Amino acid sequence: MSALLDSFATAFDALPARDAAGLGESRRAALDAALRDGLPHARVEAWKYTPLRSLERRAFTAPAALASFDSTLLDGIPAPRLVFVNGRFDATHSDAAGLPGNVSLQPLSAVLSGGDARESNFLARRFDRADEVFARLNAALADEGVVLRAEANAHADAPIHLVFIGTASHDGTAATDSASKADQAWHLRHLIELREGASLTVVEHVLGDGAHAHLANSLTHVHLAKDATLRHARVQDEATGATLLARTDAVLARDADYQRLDLELGAGLSRHELNVALQGESAKLHANGVLLANGKRHLDTRLGIDHVGRDSSCELTWRGLGAGRSRAVFHGGILIREGADGTAAMLSNKNLLLSEGAEIDTQPVLEIHADEVQAAHGATVGQLDQNSLFYLRSRGVPAEQARALLTAAFCRETLAVFGDAPLRESLAARLDAALVRMEAA
Repeated sequence: MSALLDSFATAFDALPARDAAGLGESRRAALDAALRDGLPHARVEAWKYTPLRSLERRAFTAPAALASFDSTLLDGIPAPRLVFVNGRFDATHSDAAGLPGNVSLQPLSAVLSGGDARESNFLARRFDRADEVFARLNAALADEGVVLRAEANAHADAPIHLVFIGTASHDGTAATDSASKADQAWHLRHLIELREGASLTVVEHVLGDGAHAHLANSLTHVHLAKDATLRHARVQDEATGATLLARTDAVLARDADYQRLDLELGAGLSRHELNVALQGESAKLHANGVLLANGKRHLDTRLGIDHVGRDSSCELTWRGLGAGRSRAVFHGGILIREGADGTAAMLSNKNLLLSEGAEIDTQPVLEIHADEVQAAHGATVGQLDQNSLFYLRSRGVPAEQARALLTAAFCRETLAVFGDAPLRESLAARLDAALVRMEAA
């Protein structure tokens, strides 16, 4: 067994009894399945581009206590918000003020301590494929996260902010030794559930405070009932030594509307799987994203969009930048099932290589088993347009500034997913700051 899995098995055995909600048996089964099948290797198609060889040789410990962090990271992130530091809920910096009474926002630990199996039944979901090892580990080890529920026709005017901070080790250095106690791992499980006609805006902030080499494994369930609308942004800006493994599974009922933006701006190794099942008739998905890879970072995003209901639609616009010796990977899979007539599906993935040492791999996949559909997908990898550069230079714009203007415009196209101007501009500021860092590197 690898050092990684062995350390997770040790962490599981060291956990206190957590069967108050009747989850002990399912947790043990999930761990046993992960240990039995092991980590996926490069010949497993879904993990072909995600390097795990160095990760499997590392060992991690569970965070022992709530860590401190630079509170200025929360500047510009107002209430209502929940804050988690190294996988632990931080009640001091959290504030649920301003939520309407028909919207419930709790840390998972509070739900588990209540002992009501109905409130935490999403934790008992099984993951049967051998390549779902990190979902299985999450099912076994997650004891913290976010549970957000909106009752029928609920509406919150202000965005709900979920803040996840990874902090440096106690001595202020990044720990890279596989045996170091400074390398910590945490597993977070989230539920976002909107009942019929509800409407919410949720912004996830995945941030780093100082250099560290921790691992975060998160799994999010999104359930949207009939006519529900969720605007969901995720800003990933972790430390360059961090490892992030994230998965989002969303299910949309009839006429549900899921608007999503992912900004992948940080971490050393980051993999995100976004799986969306459009189960109901006329369900809509608009999901955009940016992969900003520089230095030696590896960013991997996999979309799995499953059209089941009639007249459903998805619009996917993703942009990638590769600089330094980085690697960005994008897989955009769209499945239109038999009976999903009237589906409209569009995928666009464009990428810019900004250095000779960078690599970008893109794989659009479209599988159609229905009639009367509109579907298109395309992917490109290239460099900045020389004619556009020449035009800006001819107008007196310096070369570096011209490059920055063009790359910013290339990425900002994805922000159009949100019509809310204040939200869009706050996300643009995060993106622009990351682009400035990339140019300065």
